[in-house]
Amino acid sequence: MSLIASLAGRRLGRGAVALLAASVLLLSGPTHASDRSAAARRLVSVIVQGLNPATARDAVERHGGTVTDELPIIDAVGARVPADAVAAVQGEAGVRAVTPNAAVHVQSAKPKPPPNKEPAGITPAHPPTAVYRSVLGADLLGIEGTDGQGVTVAVVDTGIADVPDLAGRVIDGIDFTGDHDYRLDGFGHGSFVAGIVAGDGTSSHGKYVGVAPGADLVSLKIAGADGASNIVEVIKALQAAIAMKTAHPEYNLRVLNLSLGTDSKTTYLLSPLDQAVEEVWNAGIVVVVSSSNLGQQGAGTVTKPADDPLVVTVGAIDDLGTATRTDDVMAGFSGKGPTQDGFHKPDVVASGRSLVSLRAPGSAIDTRYPKSRVGASYFRGSGTSFSTAVASGAAALVLESNPLLSPDQVKARLMDTAVPLSPHDADVDGAGSVDAYGAAHSVSLRAANAGVLPSVGGATLADDCGSVCVQVHTDGVDALGNLVTVDLTDPDWAGSSWWGSSWWDSTWTGSSWWGSSWWGSSWWGERWYGAWE
Repeated sequence: MSLIASLAGRRLGRGAVALLAASVLLLSGPTHASDRSAAARRLVSVIVQGLNPATARDAVERHGGTVTDELPIIDAVGARVPADAVAAVQGEAGVRAVTPNAAVHVQSAKPKPPPNKEPAGITPAHPPTAVYRSVLGADLLGIEGTDGQGVTVAVVDTGIADVPDLAGRVIDGIDFTGDHDYRLDGFGHGSFVAGIVAGDGTSSHGKYVGVAPGADLVSLKIAGADGASNIVEVIKALQAAIAMKTAHPEYNLRVLNLSLGTDSKTTYLLSPLDQAVEEVWNAGIVVVVSSSNLGQQGAGTVTKPADDPLVVTVGAIDDLGTATRTDDVMAGFSGKGPTQDGFHKPDVVASGRSLVSLRAPGSAIDTRYPKSRVGASYFRGSGTSFSTAVASGAAALVLESNPLLSPDQVKARLMDTAVPLSPHDADVDGAGSVDAYGAAHSVSLRAANAGVLPSVGGATLADDCGSVCVQVHTDGVDALGNLVTVDLTDPDWAGSSWWGSSWWDSTWTGSSWWGSSWWGSSWWGERWYGAWE
């Protein structure tokens, strides 16, 4: 999907800031002095990064601005300042950068495929299934009594709908949009992700069950019905996960699912977004991130913050609708390593093609892609957004079995027990396909990430935006009406909408999701990394 408006991904140097302020006065051509004065006093939304949060706050307040958001995780504040004071704020000692906080919307990035054909390199769609649970061995763990109970997974997404398969298990949440309801999913992506993580199959009498049907969920909602968000909301959601874990130890919040990214090539060592996910990781939460749906573009297509060496980065396989692993192949859209810093990524892969999960009735994708419905309560889709949800559910199962494991140890177990594909390539399938059964029964205490240097976040948020601001790895719809993942990261969602014109037809699979927005320039890189088939 593509973002209709991005965060204006450039660092504003002092000259650029002056031009930005001047442009406010020139947008309408010649103006009277009173008009120019009003324009100069107009408040603009910015992110101010300082040597620490206090220096950023002081700079804003010194020039008549108001702090709207505290962002200590990246030593910054969100603020509204007079347009003619932007340059002065930038010039303050202790201020590292001032970045516009423009809204981002979902759109698409690639042209619509020919009728009844997938984009080149993408495995053909097949009848949608929920066989991914058996591929993982999660069904066997369920028989043994391990279903994720006692573990909470935070889903940073478009909200989680109040549906029977999740009844009583969305235990908390925060809505960072104007909807004021984290249980409202006006877009439909977050509910699909949540169903893969923890749906219990109530509406299908057990036919469509998620990976960890006993797990609880926290909804950290960063986008509304239009799928639009901005980088501040992402940072706030990551901060909220840490705060919630501290304030509510009874939740046992141990996993965070992040199906979004940007195509920035800033080294992870200086990236504020990487710094933020590392803070979550260091707080004891396993961060699971989509690699991207940009794999057709070749090597080096893992987006940020999936490029961070600490987190669990997940690519997508096509399980071909069977429980056996011998026929599994890589999904052509799955993002490939190495990262700009030379790390092999993804870390693992999981089922991400033609999956069945929860429908959010009346949501944008539900309304736009009625052929993607499976019965009255389910939907079908593809993308690394959804393979990431599979891996998040697997992490919850491992932590129920082994509650004292650190995030580094969980990552090590997932990688050490993974099953490599044939042919194997560490920059394509990572360590291999996730084996939840093997990881939960492992007795290894090995910790991953030994010797990895931490991110210090010295770059600007504009640097982190890349060509889009934030991509939500969503999905589009293929010729059979199956979902395909897209992104929420485009400057304006990088295309027309989500990865196609819409979702994988002229709308989703075409110019929005699988086309110009999601699967292209917006949140698939810049958007959501999922697609509706």
